[in-house]
Amino acid sequence: MAVPKKKTPSARRNRRRSHHGLTAAKLAKCPQCQEPTPPHQVCPSCGYYKGRDVLKIEAKKAKAEAKKKARKDRAKGK
Repeated sequence: MAVPKKKTPSARRNRRRSHHGLTAAKLAKCPQCQEPTPPHQVCPSCGYYKGRDVLKIEAKKAKAEAKKKARKDRAKGK
């Protein structure tokens, strides 16, 4: 197995890692609800994409609430 002969200097190590920095996510404003959303994706808050209603957000929220309530009722029953 290859083993380095000398210790790598911190400056060289840091120069090598200069491109490893993270960047903040780019967000665009949804034209329907004005919420920040990732570009070229369906808006998670209103469900619109390119002016069309793609997701039924209200139905999903209602379903999630019903599921949460059912879990809570089952936990109380035990």
